[in-house]
Amino acid sequence: MKAVRRPVPVLIVACLFLAVGIIGAVYHIRDLRQPDGISIEFTEALAILAGAFMLRGSNWARWLALAWMAFHVGLSIFADRRELAVHALIFAGIAWLLFLPESRRYFGTARSTPE
Repeated sequence: MKAVRRPVPVLIVACLFLAVGIIGAVYHIRDLRQPDGISIEFTEALAILAGAFMLRGSNWARWLALAWMAFHVGLSIFADRRELAVHALIFAGIAWLLFLPESRRYFGTARSTPE
């Protein structure tokens, strides 16, 4: 069986989500004592989940990553304009990387194919 090669753009985004999720979870662990602490850790777990399953080629993980980033863009609406702009640019960059032709092929094919 021939394994499908993971494109570099997918690797970059998946590793980014894994890093943000892990670092965020460790950083926010002390917030569990606050009322919204569990929801913060839950969002960090979603980032880790998206990153891990994007590495495995799961198409739903690509959509979870975009939804996760869109959620942060939405939260930025209530912050200053600079934060909103940064999150919107990051969202656009991630969407672009995940929908490049090579990324679409990776998420659209089986993980292994017979030779």
